[in-house]
Amino acid sequence: MLILSLLLVLLIGLEVFSRFFLEGSVADGPRKEVYVTIPSGASITEIASIMYAEGLIEHPRLFTYAVRFLGADKKIQAGTIKITTGQSLVDLIGNLTRAKAVGVSVTLREGLTSWEIAEILQREVGIDSAAFMAITRDSSLMAEFAINAPSVEGYLYPDTYYLKASASPRVAAARMVSNFMIHLPEGIEDRLAELKMTLNEVVTLASIIEWEVLFYREARAVSSVYHNRLKRGMLLQADPTIGYALGKGPSRILYRELKVDSPYNTYLYPGLPPGAINNPGSRAIQAALNPLQSNYLYFVAQGDGTHAFTTSLSEHLAAKQKLDRVRREQKLQKEAETTKQKLDRVRREQKLQKEAETTDS
Repeated sequence: MLILSLLLVLLIGLEVFSRFFLEGSVADGPRKEVYVTIPSGASITEIASIMYAEGLIEHPRLFTYAVRFLGADKKIQAGTIKITTGQSLVDLIGNLTRAKAVGVSVTLREGLTSWEIAEILQREVGIDSAAFMAITRDSSLMAEFAINAPSVEGYLYPDTYYLKASASPRVAAARMVSNFMIHLPEGIEDRLAELKMTLNEVVTLASIIEWEVLFYREARAVSSVYHNRLKRGMLLQADPTIGYALGKGPSRILYRELKVDSPYNTYLYPGLPPGAINNPGSRAIQAALNPLQSNYLYFVAQGDGTHAFTTSLSEHLAAKQKLDRVRREQKLQKEAETTKQKLDRVRREQKLQKEAETTDS
């Protein structure tokens, strides 16, 4: 009983303290309902930043202390929720743990392009795809988040979002970009300085890595190839950039397509392209920031989703010859299987026909 009494006194004290000292200026203003999005996997510190940005709290650090003290750090659910301003800290935390997500659940996987996201939003929520694409190139949106790029391609963070059917394209895009900023790794400014790269360059490289790898265990090795090429002034020759320039996404590139005249063609133009070619996830961004320490300059697919990494052109050509041999063998095997299937079908038809003739006789 003594422990419970002490806890009750502490809670009451926290309630009084938060009502009169922490949330005083917020509570004094007119109350209104705001929609707040809690990203999946967001830490309490990140949630505090969101609450502060929405004008729901005045002291993020005290919010984090109160959440942990009340044991609510594992109870706040991801999603878009409706919260009333002017609440005390204790009431706010209680509502956060009980609130139900509103809107339609829309999941965006890693590596989607802006136009693919626009199509999903139109299909799932009814947000006009053309209007959304226009917003991705809106200079005021990019200025709001200090993005120096051709568009917010690359900054639309892959996650599950709860969006209202009435949500505007700008609100949807801003929510995704804000989520991206929240998920940037700690100390990124120092790491960018070490790499002598801008955030947009890292995001662009991450987007190339995202389309290159099927297994993320290879992401840092792929990253090392591109970092090494950039340092040596070599053309990146990244096939995914050709796919983006052609508007067809990640796919096998034909030799004639390598000549497409686009600033995104890394076979023609040195360095990284002007901006990202898709919207990468955290793992690809981490790989772009932390390449494997290697001398790799080339890599080629091995036909099973993995790649062979090499340090010289001669090794690379040998690896390509091996891939060509594997592809020929796979083609012959597929043709043999197709022929066998056709033969089996003919035999079944002949058997059925023979059985029918026997029955008739």
